Amino acid sequence: MRKTLPSSKIDWGDIDTILLDMDGTLLDLHFDLHFWMEYMPLVFANKHNITFDEAKDKLYPILRAEEGKLHWYCLDYWQEKLQLDIAQLKEDVAHLIQIHPFVLEFLAQAKTHKKRIYLVTNAHRKTLKLKMRVTNLEAYFDGIISSHDYNIAKEKQEFWQQLENEIKFDKAKSIFFDDSPSVLKSAKQYGIGTVIAISKPSSKVNAKEIEGFINIETFEHII
Repeated sequence: MRKTLPSSKIDWGDIDTILLDMDGTLLDLHFDLHFWMEYMPLVFANKHNITFDEAKDKLYPILRAEEGKLHWYCLDYWQEKLQLDIAQLKEDVAHLIQIHPFVLEFLAQAKTHKKRIYLVTNAHRKTLKLKMRVTNLEAYFDGIISSHDYNIAKEKQEFWQQLENEIKFDKAKSIFFDDSPSVLKSAKQYGIGTVIAISKPSSKVNAKEIEGFINIETFEHII
């Protein structure tokens, strides 16, 4: 059974800092899934004169080997590894970048209530630049932190320690939203007061509950 969290269940009066993931949380993960699973293998296949399926068979294990590590999110790493201009290839399909439903309403309401709002992402700075340009979300944030700034992914406790050192947030009075089970566990382990899972990161994939957390499909449930 899907769990939703009405806004009445969150004591917003006791929350002063909102920490938000980007891909799958604020933005539709369809862009990223399409890029890495479909578009990049197609380009790779054309470059090496192999079939699309051969390209996927070759690329998928290479990608999965870095999953959850900083390299997984690093455009420079993949550009060197695959000899493809990853940043330019993302521009090619930038029309697929979409903001999730009710995100703008949530951000506007959070600003109205004078909450501190930080984008906290594993995305590479080149990806951030593209997505902020397309979505115009940057103005909502008090700060944008990429794990590449700290050279450690959000999956690691060291990331959260460096984040706390930088933005001086009160863990007990903070709320964090993400769609990655491993990142959610890391945030919970660090002691973030309220941790919410996004169960429908992609518009093209059915919602899937992340066990151990309160799940929402969209920000409609907590506005």
